[in-house]
Amino acid sequence: MNLPLAGLKVLDLTRALSGPFCTMILADLGAEVIKVEPTPNGDMIRQWGPFDHDISVYYLSANRNKKDIGIDFRHPDGLSLIQNLAVKSDILVENFKVGTTAKMGLGYEQLSAQRPDLIYASISGFGSQGPAKDWAGFDQIAQGYSGFMSLTGTPESGPMRVGTAIGDLTSGMWVAMGVLAAYIERQRSGLGQHVQTSLMASLIGLLSVQGQRYLSLGEVPQPCGNVHPVIAPYGTFDTADGPLNLAPATQDMWVRLCEILKTRELIADPRFKTNADRMKNRIKLKELLEASLGKKTRMQWTPLMIAAGIPAGPINTLEDIFNDAQLQANHLVESIDHPVLGVLKQVGLPIAMTGMPNGSVRSAPPALGQHTVQVLAEYGMAQDEIDRLVERKVVYQSN
Repeated sequence: MNLPLAGLKVLDLTRALSGPFCTMILADLGAEVIKVEPTPNGDMIRQWGPFDHDISVYYLSANRNKKDIGIDFRHPDGLSLIQNLAVKSDILVENFKVGTTAKMGLGYEQLSAQRPDLIYASISGFGSQGPAKDWAGFDQIAQGYSGFMSLTGTPESGPMRVGTAIGDLTSGMWVAMGVLAAYIERQRSGLGQHVQTSLMASLIGLLSVQGQRYLSLGEVPQPCGNVHPVIAPYGTFDTADGPLNLAPATQDMWVRLCEILKTRELIADPRFKTNADRMKNRIKLKELLEASLGKKTRMQWTPLMIAAGIPAGPINTLEDIFNDAQLQANHLVESIDHPVLGVLKQVGLPIAMTGMPNGSVRSAPPALGQHTVQVLAEYGMAQDEIDRLVERKVVYQSN
């Protein structure tokens, strides 16, 4: 059975995390992704620790299911080669600073003039227009600029970054969706288009109700830690052995929570009768609830809450979740053989489709230049020309 994107060629000119994450999604779905890395050092992410046998785990996290070629971007023949590969591809993805690819002769207008049905995707830091368009796109800078950090943390801690590079990752997901939409449109019109997003735009697109609070009411949300910004009690509460997340989001759930905790007197307490009352007195309410919650452990309370229709769950460490039966039952970690590391475990594609076979990890993240000769031959280049490029170090083929 073919994968959904089987037959599509993607030229991946990206580096670091946002672009490689996008192209990994496309590769997981079956596209043939050709990762083009500049020689001699390759993608900058290869230098980022931590390392497993001198291989960056950052790199490992975003580059499976791809073929890899090494090209000297500074050599005129190298750029000419990339141009030829681009116009023989269906999709090109890049995340250079705005205007860089045009200077290299690899801009959308330049390539689409030769290949009108080319789908060209760009990820920038702050968009292709405006006073910040030339700023470098680094995740934490975008988290701060977008307002996202202002929502995270506590009043005591001040703004805090999210624990992963969420701007990079979500921009990769947004642009992957845009590419798929452009591909559907291409099937109707026969034309490609330029798909763009930025780290800033991706994070603003996630502001949800917090963004709408400002747009509709002029409210500027403040960091509120592990409590819900508009519902109480809803958040993290201490138990006998650590924190538990509770989400009694309705009045009925609130009543049932009090019954489970044997604190029925709180139901009629004027401080806690409505959600608005509970929001005003949430600190005292937390104290009273934790006095009862401290009598049992997280995993003693969790099934009791769930049985009563109250969403609840422990706050796991990564060790907890990667050893959890629910994760394992849903096959969210897959294994692949790696030539240096042996069995390599990876977080798989978190999408299940009835038409896709089980397992998204089909090949290990490649070495720099691992497939150079193979890819150039597949794109129609004669062997003597490939040999000439290798000899002149325009391209690099690893051993």
